[in-house]
Amino acid sequence: MPDLLEDMRRTHSCCELGVDDIGKEVILMGWVLRRRDHGGVIFVDLRDREGLTQVVFNPAVDPAVHEKAHAIRNEFVLAVRGKVDPRPKGMVNPNLRTGTIEVLVTELKILNVAKTPPFLIEDDIDVSENIKLKFRHLDLRRPTMQRNLVLRHKAAASVRNFLNDRGFLDIETPVLTRSTPEGARDYLVPSRVNPGQFYALPQSPQIFKQLFMISGFDRYYQIVRCFRDEDLRADRQPEFTQIDIEMSFVGEEDILATTEQMMAALFKDVLDLDLSPPFSRLSYDEAVGRFGLDKPDTRFDLELKDISDIVAGCGFKVFSQVVKKGGIVKALNAKGCIDFSRKEIDDLTDFVSVYRAKGMAWIKVRENEWQSPIVKFFTDDEKKALAERIEMEPGDLVFFVADQPKVVNESLGNLRNHLGQRLKLIDENQYQFLWVTRFPMFEFDQTEKRYQALHHPFTSPLEEDYGKLKDDPTAVRSRAYDIVLNGFEIGGGSIRIHQNEIQQKVFETLGMDRETYEAKFGFLLSALESGAPPHGGIAIGFDRLVMLLCGESSIRDVIAFPKTQKAACLMTGAPSAAAKEQLEELNLRLRPGMG
Repeated sequence: MPDLLEDMRRTHSCCELGVDDIGKEVILMGWVLRRRDHGGVIFVDLRDREGLTQVVFNPAVDPAVHEKAHAIRNEFVLAVRGKVDPRPKGMVNPNLRTGTIEVLVTELKILNVAKTPPFLIEDDIDVSENIKLKFRHLDLRRPTMQRNLVLRHKAAASVRNFLNDRGFLDIETPVLTRSTPEGARDYLVPSRVNPGQFYALPQSPQIFKQLFMISGFDRYYQIVRCFRDEDLRADRQPEFTQIDIEMSFVGEEDILATTEQMMAALFKDVLDLDLSPPFSRLSYDEAVGRFGLDKPDTRFDLELKDISDIVAGCGFKVFSQVVKKGGIVKALNAKGCIDFSRKEIDDLTDFVSVYRAKGMAWIKVRENEWQSPIVKFFTDDEKKALAERIEMEPGDLVFFVADQPKVVNESLGNLRNHLGQRLKLIDENQYQFLWVTRFPMFEFDQTEKRYQALHHPFTSPLEEDYGKLKDDPTAVRSRAYDIVLNGFEIGGGSIRIHQNEIQQKVFETLGMDRETYEAKFGFLLSALESGAPPHGGIAIGFDRLVMLLCGESSIRDVIAFPKTQKAACLMTGAPSAAAKEQLEELNLRLRPGMG
């Protein structure tokens, strides 16, 4: 009989056997999920990437093999040969794809032994994330993690197939590039052959894909790694993957339509779900006005109401003084939440304080009266106007925040999301896409006392706003667009600046003098003078998209080897200290006390 390892052509997956295979001789290879000894007969659940099969070591079938099986423990690596048999009556497992059969083993080879793992290799285990990340190679054996990475592969394949079929070219861009002054902090790489100089890891291939357009490659894409040295959270990582797309001779409608078609193909390929483009659209002003955030979850209502005009002259000075100073007052009606206790209201007030709200007023709407410390400050006409604007009905609990627009919108917008989850207003099985368009081109940074690009400095302003670049930058709208899914921004893009003089004006609005922007972007400005076509594109956050496809709440659960919130890899110990010799080669010296 051929050796098990030499007979690989006959190997089966641990999930593909069924009643049609009864009587066949098969070879299985995999890991031991669990071992059970039932009165002399040893049962082993053998696991591979595809699933499980129960294999049986029976002394009546082969005493020698049965004796050898006593050594088997969890996570041992086995190869077995045996005959497919129906499970005995009453022993069928309907929850297992191979639950109608078992394999009676006639030959066993223990390919490797294993130490007892630090946690069970199964889902829903009660173990800290740090332990799972430290032993990530074991965590990746869990069925959910295997499913997530398989789905990730399918999603990438779907994207590639879609774009390849439409004439896009997959072209690589440099990983070692130069640092740019805008956006998040760069990861820097010292150059050994150019002492004292540094490369930067790309935050995105933005400039290079624009150069592709100028070079005549009018349909580009890449599923590419990007790097940002920024504070981390559940949906951020220092290194991440994005679907990068750029097209020439296009406008917004071309990019949006292509992206919608790609999403429809992806969801059909991966989840067998039919999407119905075109997706809904809101301008930036509409999104923030109604929902407080520029990435609203539109699976539920609960919209914000601006009441600044109603309370501008009211007796409640907290409201009227804010409006007088140029701020706003907004309300959020938590329908039917009148029974919230004072402690629950105080907890929600603490919640909005995270978003810099200095306080939160409230009114409980009872059948014949309003209950709140602030009610006495409103006239009957003001009460009537508030009731109509906010649609106040008996049983409602209304929250109010008064402050500068950014604070009001962020605090109530996030409170809206919190209440949507808490009150179970969200259909978790729904996928709701939304385009947010017409973003402001610039925002003023109070700390640095200068304007910053809301997206990036290569985004084209609306043509009708060109005249405002010098004298009224905050009124300039951009040709930018974000795609939002279930309250997550999964991608963003824009029509780019393709004219040298407009690009220079944008740099100047951002506070750069000619010497600065020529030093940083002279190569791009030169390229724009070489016959640059109109062009635009989009970048989709692939990790975040896959997270939503998998129904996970953290992108760490869809990345094979992620970092912690401190940007550390617990498995490999990265980042780590460098040897003195390495630092000397790079002409680097650590400050005293740093290592």
